Amino acid sequence: MMHKVLITGGAGFIGSFLADQLIEEGHEVTLFDNLEPQVHQEKTPKHINPMAKFIRGDVRNYNQLKEQVVISDILFNFAARVGVGQSMYQIREYVETNELGTANLLHALANEKHNVKKVIVASSMSIYGEGSYKCEQCNKEFHNLERKSEDLEKGQWELSCPDCSSILSPIPTPETKNLSYSSVYAITKKNQEELTLNVGKAYGVPSVALRFFNTYGPRQSLSNPYTGVAAIFMSRIKNNNAPTIFEDGKQSRDFVSVHDIVRGCMLAMKSRAADYELFNVGSGNQISINEVAQTLLNIFGSKLKPEINQQYRKGDIRHCFADISKIKSKLGYAPKVTLKEGMEELVTWSKSQESEDTFDKAVKELKNKRLL
Repeated sequence: MMHKVLITGGAGFIGSFLADQLIEEGHEVTLFDNLEPQVHQEKTPKHINPMAKFIRGDVRNYNQLKEQVVISDILFNFAARVGVGQSMYQIREYVETNELGTANLLHALANEKHNVKKVIVASSMSIYGEGSYKCEQCNKEFHNLERKSEDLEKGQWELSCPDCSSILSPIPTPETKNLSYSSVYAITKKNQEELTLNVGKAYGVPSVALRFFNTYGPRQSLSNPYTGVAAIFMSRIKNNNAPTIFEDGKQSRDFVSVHDIVRGCMLAMKSRAADYELFNVGSGNQISINEVAQTLLNIFGSKLKPEINQQYRKGDIRHCFADISKIKSKLGYAPKVTLKEGMEELVTWSKSQESEDTFDKAVKELKNKRLL
């Protein structure tokens, strides 16, 4: 069945790739985006599919958004301000865009006549805080630990077992883990998903929350210092500046290609097994920040060396990577893009793109706000 699909935040790199796939399968796609200057410099991106309808609008404007919601069959709510550190001082902007924007979309579902058959919201791995851990000595798992500020001040980056004090081993983080919010951004993403699942269930509109892990790929802004670390490193390298790594670089995340994220989105749209559920969408692999930086430098052929500054940002976590067994078993999800393949694609694309390295400016802002 072909659908009328609305993607809020659709000019972004994830939304645009999703639009391409939807259009390829014959769906009618509308992209609704305010062209946030920090991401798009207020320019309509060249990567927008010409077969998609583009509307410059703001999710904080109820009447603008309502007009598109009520004529759509499927809603992908990707509109959001993104950036953990920045969210701690641009609090109003993040709450308004992420939470009020989602509230407006759901308000239309509750109060207007519509034909919406499913709504899918982009959530984030940031809502977990620290990932899950296991103590090999005690043979215990821990799902609710946080690092202590006094340890970070001493440069003790890893978490220790509360029982025997041995260093813990990170393990895949499941959807059942207790949530922990170390930033305003994380709180807004948690609220986005809870609002969506709650209102969807109340009104019988199938809803799905997808917890995206560290997504990377072409079309990601190379001039936004609050975008993903792969794009930040890429921008630094393109401007002949060494990638700057906080702590010791051994902290790890789950880096997932935008193409695999789109695979997860399509499965969530098509499968009834996704209704009223939440899923991790990642690669399922633990990758250190050092490995990401070195992979990009090698592919780019750069002689630069990463600068490991032994500093930490307040709210940063040490390890978190996805347990993807739920989305595999329920939806048949299988990531296909390896880190090397994905980073090679990112490097190839980046060579044709202009980029301004604004990382140092962002670091200065964090220092001024006493967050570094």
